[in-house]
Amino acid sequence: MKIGVFGGSFDPPHVGHLAVAQDALESMGLDLMYFVPARLSPFKTDRPGTDPGIRSALLESALAGHPSMRVWRGELERPAPSFTVNTLEELRGAHPGAELFLFMGTDQWASFRDWKDPERIAGLATLCVIGRRGDADPGVDGFEARSVTTRRMDVSSTEVRARVAAGRSIRFLVPESVRRGIEQHQLYGEREVRSASPLT
Repeated sequence: MKIGVFGGSFDPPHVGHLAVAQDALESMGLDLMYFVPARLSPFKTDRPGTDPGIRSALLESALAGHPSMRVWRGELERPAPSFTVNTLEELRGAHPGAELFLFMGTDQWASFRDWKDPERIAGLATLCVIGRRGDADPGVDGFEARSVTTRRMDVSSTEVRARVAAGRSIRFLVPESVRRGIEQHQLYGEREVRSASPLT
């Protein structure tokens, strides 16, 4: 069994996340893609995120009806911050014999050496760098990674939050179920919006 691991804040999940995951699922021949919402990223401790339970529920709604994509809640059940190495060890225990593939953006790959126990991570999963045509070759930093080419979708969670805060429409940027959830929970209206990666 081939299982993909796609982590992030997903605050909120948007169509770019879904399209990238679908491209990765197909190009790598995966049986299953786990979306892994972080309780708190060690690289984003300066911005309070939306309640983890709400973010998880939004992800569940976005993936509804797609049997090959699921939410893994393991990081939400551990104390913050969230570390990828712990998640991969949990998944290895839950799926003995499965082949794990860890997906990250080019910005995350550039800082991979700063992650907790990168050598252990590389031993637990095949590293896969999601990029677009023309992006740098992922064979850098002393680690090997497979390059996964995806479509260009210039949408980010930062943009979605900013549009909500400004009272602008987010239709077609997020699944309709996510848009309804943002409205129901009255998210992002008062939050200071900061810059972030297009895949976070």
